[in-house]
Amino acid sequence: MLNPIYAIGDIHGQRDMLETALARIEADGGPDARVVFLGDYVDRGPDSHGVIDILAQGMAAGRNWVCLLGNHDRMFSMFLEDYPRTDDRLLVGYDWLHARIGGEETLGSYGVEVGERRRIHEVHAEARQAVPDHHRAFLAALPDYHQEGELLCVHAGIRPGVALQEQIQNDKIWIRQEFLEYQGAHPWLVVHGHTQVAAPEHHGNRVNLDSGAGFGRQLTAAVFEGRKSWVLEEAGRRPLLAE
Repeated sequence: MLNPIYAIGDIHGQRDMLETALARIEADGGPDARVVFLGDYVDRGPDSHGVIDILAQGMAAGRNWVCLLGNHDRMFSMFLEDYPRTDDRLLVGYDWLHARIGGEETLGSYGVEVGERRRIHEVHAEARQAVPDHHRAFLAALPDYHQEGELLCVHAGIRPGVALQEQIQNDKIWIRQEFLEYQGAHPWLVVHGHTQVAAPEHHGNRVNLDSGAGFGRQLTAAVFEGRKSWVLEEAGRRPLLAE
C-alpha cells in the first residue's frame, strides 16, 4: 500500500475551515499524516493571522507538513518589506490592498485598519509592527513547489513542456490558461489550487483543489495514494475521479 499524501487547497484566512480539514486528515491518516498545503493562506477570509499561526507553529513543532507559496502569500510578504512592493502580475490599477485582492482583511486580522483616507506608508509602518517576526519568517521560507512520488504539488500550475528546474516562480504561483487548457500528460499528476472552481476537479493530468474558501465556500482536503485520489468529507473518503 502506498503511503498517502494529503493536500489542502487555498485557505484564504479561513481558520475554522482549516481546523476542520486538519481534523479530517488526522481521522483518516493519524497525527503524523503527510500534508501539503497548496498556498494562499491569507486574504479575503476573516483570520489570516490565525491560519498562519497554525501553520507556523506546526512547522516549528516538526509536523510532517509542506507549506507552499501562493501568490497572495507573496503579495503579503512583499508589502512587509522595508519598502512595500506591488506584484507586477496584478492588473493595472490594482495592488494588494485593492478590495478584490483581500489585503485589507489580512491586515485587519492583525489589528491594522486600512481605511480610505490613510496613506500607504502609515499602514505599512503599522503592519511591520503588528505582524510577528515568526510570521514573516514563515512567509519568507515557503517553497514554490513540492514533488513527491507521482505527484507535483504547486500553487497555480506549471508551464507545459518546460523542465521542472526551468519553471519560473511567476508561473508556479500565477499561471492560468496556458496550464489549465493543456490536455496532454505531465510527468506527474499536478495537484494545484489558485483557480476557483465550484468543487474539486480531476482532469486526468491535474487536480484542482481550490473550491473557493476565500469567498465562504468549502475548503477542500484530499488524499492521494499514487495517482488515486479522494476528497475527505465528514463521512470519510469520497473518490475523486477524472472527468
